[in-house]
Amino acid sequence: MNNYNYLAVDIGNSWYKVLASDDGQLSEYQMPNAIALYDDEFYEKPYDEEDIELEENLIVEIKSPAVTNKREIFYAGKAAARQRNVSLTSSNNQKADEDRTYILLFAAAAYHASNLNPEDIEISYCVDQLAVSLPTTQYKEKKELLKQRLIGSHTITLHKVPGISEPKELIVKLEIKDVIVGAEGACAYLGLIRDIDTLAIKDDGLVKDSRKGVIIGDLGGDSVDFVGIKNSKPVASVEGDHFGINLFLDTIIKKVSKNELYTFDSRSELEEKLSAGQSEWYVEPFAGVRKDISKYVIPQLRIMAIKYLEHFDRARSSSSEIKGASRYIAVGGAAKLAQKQIQEAAVRWADKGRPIELTFPENLEKLNVFGLMILAKMNQIKKQHENTEELIPIEG
Repeated sequence: MNNYNYLAVDIGNSWYKVLASDDGQLSEYQMPNAIALYDDEFYEKPYDEEDIELEENLIVEIKSPAVTNKREIFYAGKAAARQRNVSLTSSNNQKADEDRTYILLFAAAAYHASNLNPEDIEISYCVDQLAVSLPTTQYKEKKELLKQRLIGSHTITLHKVPGISEPKELIVKLEIKDVIVGAEGACAYLGLIRDIDTLAIKDDGLVKDSRKGVIIGDLGGDSVDFVGIKNSKPVASVEGDHFGINLFLDTIIKKVSKNELYTFDSRSELEEKLSAGQSEWYVEPFAGVRKDISKYVIPQLRIMAIKYLEHFDRARSSSSEIKGASRYIAVGGAAKLAQKQIQEAAVRWADKGRPIELTFPENLEKLNVFGLMILAKMNQIKKQHENTEELIPIEG
């Protein structure tokens, strides 16, 4: 099982979370879901190139049947987030249909390949099994389209690569042999119950709870998805209204800009600051001047927490298959950021007579990508041994 190259990508509206396994060696990355058109005329050459990391200066050109516009060059991830013309996700983005999905995914794969081969400027990188995620509603209709656009050969050119001679280009020829698509939330359940290395069941208690029913609430950047699990199988999915942390991040950014004269480069800059803990919740609009921003952050997280519970309450009442569930589980990066506020809101919710006792598992922000890696390995085993019993039918 360790003799293959696996790539798992959680295509989030805020972040792409990437887990790669090459001959058993695990690597982990994340990059903001941000792209921006590159214009050489406005490119700012670094003062000292040795201080520039490739991840911060990812400029990509994609030659692939999956990408409609093959003539453009893009900033990707952190590099894009700092540009004035940055393109972030819309609340109703259709991931399988949009070029940005493939630009960012191929950029992440090329960045990983360059890390594996730091001395090379022409790299061939083969992925035996790629696992990607889609929101529950898009999963039903778009998984085959996404799969077919990803399988095959793709060429990624990285431009302005620090540390190499002119023309400072690094070419990655990417081959994707097989793709499996998982539904967000259901992948998180897989990440909860199985060991990522051995694939063995690691949480018998949760498997037993699934006999009555488990509801997973996946809170992301622009959406909240609920998946009902019974007997370790998805039986219901409820995609909530367009709701996620991005709206609240935007409000915080506006308030800090207006009142503290500090402008964040991007949502991802603010989100990284929030993830670091409340001791880092300050900005420096001027050298030596520190401004506490917790007074802008906490009220927004409280509002988001209340709305998250309202969505959870509607979801558990909307489907007969998941009524009477024995466990409610919060997952997603936004749920981790607002865990304290969600727990406080749940106490007040219980006082109203509608208790929602939420479980916040370890690594709740990474469970989807963990589940995708497990899914990739399981699918490779299934391919190698066609008679192997299917372990959990959440793949496409």
